[in-house]
Amino acid sequence: MLLQTALVALGATLAAAVQPLEVQDQFFVNPKTGNRFQIVGVAYQPGGSAGYDEASGRDPLSDPDICLRDAALLQILGVNTIRVYNVNPNVNHDKCASIFNAAGMYMVLDVNSPLVGESLTSYHPWESYYAAYLNRTFAVVEAFKDYPNTLAFFSGNEVLNNEETGADVPPYVRAVTRDIKNYVKKHSTRPIPVGYSAADVRDILFDTYNYFQCTLDGDDGNMSRGDIFALNSYSWCGDSNFKKAKYDELVNGFKGNAVPIFFSEYGCNTPSPRIFTEVSTIYGNQMTDVFSGGVVYEYTQEDNNFGLVSMKTDGSAQLRTDYDDLKKQYGKLDFTTIQAQKAPSSSNKAPVCDEKLITTKGFNSNFTLPVPPPGAQALIDDGIKHAPKGQIVKIDNWKVKFTVKNSDGSVITNLAVKPLADDTINSPGSNTGSGTSGGGSGTGTGEPDATPSDDAAPITGAGVVSAAAMSIFAVLGAFIM
Repeated sequence: MLLQTALVALGATLAAAVQPLEVQDQFFVNPKTGNRFQIVGVAYQPGGSAGYDEASGRDPLSDPDICLRDAALLQILGVNTIRVYNVNPNVNHDKCASIFNAAGMYMVLDVNSPLVGESLTSYHPWESYYAAYLNRTFAVVEAFKDYPNTLAFFSGNEVLNNEETGADVPPYVRAVTRDIKNYVKKHSTRPIPVGYSAADVRDILFDTYNYFQCTLDGDDGNMSRGDIFALNSYSWCGDSNFKKAKYDELVNGFKGNAVPIFFSEYGCNTPSPRIFTEVSTIYGNQMTDVFSGGVVYEYTQEDNNFGLVSMKTDGSAQLRTDYDDLKKQYGKLDFTTIQAQKAPSSSNKAPVCDEKLITTKGFNSNFTLPVPPPGAQALIDDGIKHAPKGQIVKIDNWKVKFTVKNSDGSVITNLAVKPLADDTINSPGSNTGSGTSGGGSGTGTGEPDATPSDDAAPITGAGVVSAAAMSIFAVLGAFIM
């Protein structure tokens, strides 16, 4: 299960691996226990859109010191999944992936970036669907497929963002999903789910879902069907409720789902500070039959004012009130029971693709997909040249070296990641923190007493949010287009 390496000093601590999860019908499932998995996630994109720098090799998972700091804070918060929007396949991610892995956290990765040629565009999508784009996409898959905590890949994010984009985009997103799934099937030692992260545009949301989740005739055609479906939703603001926030519409619209559905972003920031009252509903009995949790937007404070933690360029950080409030909401729930739910023996069956599934005028109802562009099939069959490879490595020090303060300004002392036992996922209380100096409240134990931004909006039509860490750890080597 756990790959070992001699690349680090003797005496280093060995990181235990989380259990790779599987998709079984409409749920994520731990194949060892048969338990369903609920995503308790946070969007992780330090630096916002300015942080992703391909030329210098920066991305959110390139600096192990930064990852260690953030993994400790996310572990104390109770998070079990991070969503990372932009990664550079040419950079070595072994230490950061190993840190989050040891902390009991999975990674959901967007394969695109905001740069031209590295995303599928909303306008004239056929012009962005070519072999060089897929080469870079497959490189991301190669870089992360061997980490046990890689949970899923997003083939697109908000590429469909209004009724007009529904005319041309759907076949191309479904084609990219097919190409990635075929690459994973050919070159990965285990299945890794691939799906789409949708904008919560209700006029086209359920048509988008139906288009990506229906089954085509023949096994080969079904490779284009998404394994998962997610949405970026900001309809719950402040002290709202299930109906006022129109979560009831989501549950009713997705009822009978044949794949896992979850929030790939949530957390309206008006009013501010946020109180996250939706948490108890997302993980409550009104939603868990249909939804598999969600990802709070976002970890770092940027100009859009969605942050849980404020960062400085010297690596120091301070928790925000939003962090405290989210932690309190998580702490009210019994995640031991929530994560112990068994997947039902019966499963929902996906509908056969048919134009009758589409209800919006002008939305594409033709399920004939574009064939892979010239040169792409050879990449799928033979693999990309100079493919990056990732592996779990030993970490020699779990202590955070940066100064981190609570929201009241008191310093958190002895902040560190707590490596979890093998096959353990993080939950509130796994890491209780160690206290403060200066009379602060401490990091706590997770107990009750203790609209998307410009970054998240489509860029070059792809709707892919960029992100980066503070500095680079190592360069693995360039791949050849």
